[in-house]
Amino acid sequence: MHLYNLTLQRATGITHAVHGNFSGSKLPEIVVSRGKTLELLRPDPNTGKVHTLLATEVFGIVRSLMSFRLTGGTKDYVIVGSDSGRIVILEYNPGKNLFDRVHMETFGKSGCRRIVPGQYLAIDPKGRAVMIGAIEKQKLVYILNRDAQAHLTISSPLEAHKSNTLVYHIVGVDVGFDNPLFSCLEIDYEDADSDPTGEAAQKTQQTLTFYELDLGLNHVVRKYSEPLEEHANFLISVPGGNDGPSGVLVCSENYITYKNLGDQHDIRCPIPRRRNDLDDPERGLIFVCSATHKTKSMFFFLAQTEQGDIFKITVETDEDVVTEIKLKYFDTVPVAASMCVLKTGFLFIASEFGNHYLYQIANLGDDDDEPEFSSAMPLEEGDTFFFAPRPLRNLVLVDELESLSPILSCQIADLANEDTPQVYSLCGRGPRSSLRVLRHGLEVSEMAVSELPGNPNAVWTVRKRADDDYDAYIIVSFVNATLVLSIGETVEEVTDSGFLGTTPTLSCSQLGDDALVQIYPDGIRHIRADKRVNEWKAPGKKTIVKCAVNQRQVVIALTGGEVVYFEMDTTGQLNEYTDRRTMSSDVVCMALGSVPQGEQRSRFLAVGLTDNTVRIISLDPSDCLAPLSMQALPAAPESLCVVEMGGTEGADGEPGLQGSLYLNIGLQNGVLLRTVLDQVTGDLSDTRTRYLGSRPVKLFRVRMQNNEAVLAMSSRSWLNYYYQSRFHLTPLSYQSLEFASGFASEQCPEGIVAISTNTLRILALEKLGAVFNQMSYPLEYTPRKFAIHQDSGHLVIIETDHNAYTEETKQARKLQMAEEMKEAAGEEEAELADEMAQAFLSENLPETMFGAPKAGPGMWASVIRVMEPADGRTTHLTRLEQNEAALSIALVKFASQPETDQYVLVGVAKDYQLSPKQVDCGYIYCYKLVNEGTTLQFVHRTEVEDVPTAICPYQGRALISVGKLLRIYDLGKKKMLRKCENKSIPNHIVSIQALGQRVYVADVQESVFFVRYKRQENQLILFADDTNHRWVTATCLLDYDTVAAADKFGNVAVLRLPTGTNDDVDEDPTGNKALWDRGLLGGASQKADVLCQFHIGETVLSLQRATLIPGGSESLVYTTISGTIGVLVPFTSHEDMDFFQHLEMHMRSENAPLCGRDHLSFRSYYFPVKNVLDGDMCEQYNTIDMAKQKSIAEDLDRTSSEVSKKLEDIRTRYAF
Repeated sequence: MHLYNLTLQRATGITHAVHGNFSGSKLPEIVVSRGKTLELLRPDPNTGKVHTLLATEVFGIVRSLMSFRLTGGTKDYVIVGSDSGRIVILEYNPGKNLFDRVHMETFGKSGCRRIVPGQYLAIDPKGRAVMIGAIEKQKLVYILNRDAQAHLTISSPLEAHKSNTLVYHIVGVDVGFDNPLFSCLEIDYEDADSDPTGEAAQKTQQTLTFYELDLGLNHVVRKYSEPLEEHANFLISVPGGNDGPSGVLVCSENYITYKNLGDQHDIRCPIPRRRNDLDDPERGLIFVCSATHKTKSMFFFLAQTEQGDIFKITVETDEDVVTEIKLKYFDTVPVAASMCVLKTGFLFIASEFGNHYLYQIANLGDDDDEPEFSSAMPLEEGDTFFFAPRPLRNLVLVDELESLSPILSCQIADLANEDTPQVYSLCGRGPRSSLRVLRHGLEVSEMAVSELPGNPNAVWTVRKRADDDYDAYIIVSFVNATLVLSIGETVEEVTDSGFLGTTPTLSCSQLGDDALVQIYPDGIRHIRADKRVNEWKAPGKKTIVKCAVNQRQVVIALTGGEVVYFEMDTTGQLNEYTDRRTMSSDVVCMALGSVPQGEQRSRFLAVGLTDNTVRIISLDPSDCLAPLSMQALPAAPESLCVVEMGGTEGADGEPGLQGSLYLNIGLQNGVLLRTVLDQVTGDLSDTRTRYLGSRPVKLFRVRMQNNEAVLAMSSRSWLNYYYQSRFHLTPLSYQSLEFASGFASEQCPEGIVAISTNTLRILALEKLGAVFNQMSYPLEYTPRKFAIHQDSGHLVIIETDHNAYTEETKQARKLQMAEEMKEAAGEEEAELADEMAQAFLSENLPETMFGAPKAGPGMWASVIRVMEPADGRTTHLTRLEQNEAALSIALVKFASQPETDQYVLVGVAKDYQLSPKQVDCGYIYCYKLVNEGTTLQFVHRTEVEDVPTAICPYQGRALISVGKLLRIYDLGKKKMLRKCENKSIPNHIVSIQALGQRVYVADVQESVFFVRYKRQENQLILFADDTNHRWVTATCLLDYDTVAAADKFGNVAVLRLPTGTNDDVDEDPTGNKALWDRGLLGGASQKADVLCQFHIGETVLSLQRATLIPGGSESLVYTTISGTIGVLVPFTSHEDMDFFQHLEMHMRSENAPLCGRDHLSFRSYYFPVKNVLDGDMCEQYNTIDMAKQKSIAEDLDRTSSEVSKKLEDIRTRYAF
């Protein structure tokens, strides 16, 4: 068995974000790392929409990311610290749209190790040096400079090592053009290590250490070190030189402190807390991330606390000596992993979990009535300031980037009866969590919908002049009339456009510089700019049946297959070409390409005939209307479309790459063919086929992202476009349409106008490149698992949060605090205290933005929810008591009960402590699903001695794990009845699957165990296990002998029992069994083989066998904590496997990963990769330059188009 790994949806969680001008233009951009991919995002300065310019896999773990610019430069570079043991400097190349590796310097071993640098990066603010540090001991400094050709140079590394030292954070201190200075938070553990009593460990203080790079002597010295009072977690560098006082802000628990070298004394200010906070008052508060904004005249910092509150921090100086720090509450947004303040006034929030946001900073909060806190205000030691959180005042949300991270559980099912299955995933954490229903397709935003008088059959848009930015008219054709609408602030009917309204229209277009043309069954109407009209009438009894037009040419087909060609001359007159050509059979459809820039005409005409062929005819004056090539089709053609795709725009006026011409052919049986049309000879080659739907396919040329794209309409509408150097063919998530045309207006520069029955719709497609569109329904706590009730299509979800209050406890705690407020007030303030208490009780800030209160460790809150996934309605909600944590769920039918009754079993832990692990007891709650699966009816609750972490229906009973015990339970009147148990699982069961007589049990640490249930003896007997340790997170049954397992380190393995495995084994209670039959170290005597092994690189939390497209084959779908959705698909032939194996091998040598990690060793991080080929690596074939593509293809005995066709085929066979 060989598998092929494909990523359908890249990771959506962001681990690091940095901003700068990477393309060298004035527009600010953001580079984000999503674990093992790097993406370049650009917020549009006008609309605020964030576009992805480039996403690239690095096949390594990005540990740190920084942007820097050499002194006097105009372009930013990206420095990446990864697990490759190398420092990598990247430059964005806008012409080719990729990251070029400028430098790669090796300094250590690969992997995320304690003493190998890469975890921390710090830049000298003037761009002269970079420090890369490890968690322990090693720090290296590289000097950056430029050579005579203005290329970036990097020195050999200078060491700044100190053994027995742990580092928490490193920043570059801004010292102007003095010697570069780096500041580190360190702790020395040498004394603590050698002291057995543990006292030294209590006394050890963190130190703030400054390292200076002496540019004259070319080495690094440890300049100064001082102990810190509180434990700090990160540093903020303060602008220096001519811009500010230099130094650092030390962010520690409850305090922020300014420190600098020289005669500056420390300035210390407490971090303000929320007034009347429900959190545990003893809990410390820390800042988690910050962003600096600097202009010529001033600077400020935005720092965010772990509750999500952002403070604006400014420092007051007196001749470069800081006198006070001022903090002011700014706004509250979700807790971020990184924040970036852009020069255009945007604030980018890369959330820790859930969606990411782009805000406009509307005002800086200088002139509002929010109190300002200062270090100069007198306070008792240990006291702090208080502020009241409020909705957004200084920030305005302009864009939201949807993120699935983390996907905690996922199931694929077609509950909406749409043929194509939907992906139901539980995402997010705490009050920001949601159920997301994902469908393959592009999201469509409806700009306008209006009814028309009758059912139209076609629609077009035209401009008045060739150089207009926007369309002027929408032309709608009916069976016997044509309606012309003008586009302005509103869309209204006009009669003076020059179009003939009393006849249906076959096509119309803008012609030449400022003329229009209308083609109708009886002739051609050429409308000049001054409203003069020239008409050409169809001869005799003949009518025009089909036509094709572009900016300079008109081709018509008359009844009987006669083709007439017109071309515009220099005076703007339409001239008929003298010869006509009669085709061998009737014309079904015709198409012309756009006129290429700087040319007179499009050279080819494509004609589809009733004899199931498409012919290419030359329109060159030398051989006009001569046939050039022909392609036979499997069915009758319905429509044709010639587009140029795959070109790129040149940067700064340079010519871009020319794309290829493609002929798209829509057939009457619902199939779309895409064929390459040779731009010189007109030959057709390299045909790709896709089935789109049950109706004949109609094709329309539209514009997307300034390039041509094809809209294909069958029973579903599809868009074929070229984006980020690859072709996408994606369905639109919208009702079926009948006819469409591109549409451009001020409000909607790249839209589509379409008709559906008797309505005219204006649509916009904004999220190009997205694989799924999402419906998101909010949940209350972190969702853990869910079960699908197949009969009603409802979901039963368990949600559980640690460190949380239930609704009941929260209200009780609020009342208690209100009472305390009243009691604390004196008699004269009693009225005021009453008012404040009432205001406090009635205040209700939405937890989705302000976060849920932290209740403290060991506090749990849970709900069980029944949801209708079609519209997100909650039909039933059961709240569990405080400190009951729901951890597992299953739907079970019991043999002792009627066939129609279904029961929901929920495993619950009471007073569960995570570390050290301890639990009061466990419960199994039993509910009956009633009212057609909309309501849960409580049956009973059974107490068990440990946590029930997995439940699985089995032969009319239930398999339930209680800690490390595997048991079979049946339903009793008052509680669940234990029938059988097995004690041989070593640690803790995480998942149970069952099939036939076998049970497959996954242990938290020891991989998968194969258990046989013997009904006669009523015994569960372990008969086989795995030879490797695996910390299993998810399992999926593939067949009776085979199981796939994923572990928490990001590996997926497929285990299979060897052919001779005997599951008819007996337990040996007497101990007289032969010693050699007992198995190794108390394990089972039979071992499973490892069929496949692969490192995904992110923790996989769900595995499932599913078919993703109608008529496709089954694949193994995995989802990860970072929001990735991927598939492992089996090869059907040995020849395919061999081809991809060789392609992967060539790609590894020709296109080594960007950050210097070896691809083979990355995919073999924990176990050697076995029988799995990496499709993500193979698919980079389409992005490497043509010469390399050609040489690889030649080594494989193929052409490069055959290789990319193979890549596309395997993708479309299983997924999208």
